[in-house]
Amino acid sequence: MSIMYSCSVPSFSSISVSNFTYRRPNRIICSAGAPVAERKAVNTTEPLLLNAVRGEDVERPPVWLMRQAGSYQTLCEKHPSFRERSENVDLVVEISLQPWKVFKPDGVILFSDILTPLPGMNIPFDIVKGKGPIIFDPISTAAQVDQVREFSPEEWVPYVGEALTILRKEVNNEAAVLGFVGAPFTLASYVVEGGSSKNFSKIKTLAFSQPKVLHALLEKFTTSMAKYIKYQADNGAQAVQIFDSWATELSPTDFEEFSLPYLKAIVDSVKETHPDLPLILYASGSGGLLERLALTGVDVVSLDWTVDMAEGRKRLGSEIAVQGNVDPGVLFGSKEFISKRIIDTVKKAGNKKHILNLGHGIKVGTPEENVAHFFEVAKGLSY
Repeated sequence: MSIMYSCSVPSFSSISVSNFTYRRPNRIICSAGAPVAERKAVNTTEPLLLNAVRGEDVERPPVWLMRQAGSYQTLCEKHPSFRERSENVDLVVEISLQPWKVFKPDGVILFSDILTPLPGMNIPFDIVKGKGPIIFDPISTAAQVDQVREFSPEEWVPYVGEALTILRKEVNNEAAVLGFVGAPFTLASYVVEGGSSKNFSKIKTLAFSQPKVLHALLEKFTTSMAKYIKYQADNGAQAVQIFDSWATELSPTDFEEFSLPYLKAIVDSVKETHPDLPLILYASGSGGLLERLALTGVDVVSLDWTVDMAEGRKRLGSEIAVQGNVDPGVLFGSKEFISKRIIDTVKKAGNKKHILNLGHGIKVGTPEENVAHFFEVAKGLSY
């Protein structure tokens, strides 16, 4: 990612968008064409993001961005291995705090990777610059699944717990500290395909010709990821996002067999011991699966930009919170265009249970001043 965080924050005092009017400098009030209700008392003892997820009254939508930790060129030169950067406590903390120090987002997410647990499950891998993740011994047989161990976070990733504990102290409850894990089907896709894939032929071959083998692998990832979420929560994570990046490669019928039950099992397990921990689910390209995503029991469904926010809200219902969903490409537009898209998204999401975010991670080459503008506009909104 090529976003450096030495930027100045631009002014946006000239923004004029229908249904939003100014009440004081650098604040935009959403009136939606109706009288503004008397402002209710808001909870200021906990991070804004947590209050919003719970459906409490908040002054504005909380905001953070996926992949918001920008480029860290000096660190890359000194530590060229991604795994080294993501498995060293000091580097993880430093990189995680980069956007916090500049933009003060309402969510500070751990710098890590969804594949980080794999070595602890007896699945060796590496992340190669220019190629992405490489699984050294892709799984295709029942015998290989038998060799997959249950993940013990305390033993294999103590640096994750240490980093989260430090982040909680550094952020000091001014924002929510976020952890994350990969979903079972997405993790299985990586280890069966041997890395990233364009057509997912190997995982689908396994699913449709040897489903018992795939289900056995998915069960191991389910148990391990539930443990990993609890570990992150016990060490400081105030919410955890589950990434099921490749689940949308499945048809709705196959999603119900190979993803949904395992996501639900994770949620059920976590809620038994951590009932108040918000769980966020993100799956890119999930427009055809929205109703099924809600069936997992997560607290928040993160929408990508291909779903209209108002339609997504209607399909998911009012009980579940939503996150998103500005197109990352919008950040290549003018500041006025960025402002309009932010405001349109917030208006469609309504004033309850919405976390403002992009519909995917920040794209490489995004102008740093536009990222600053995104945060400035977002934090200047008021319901």
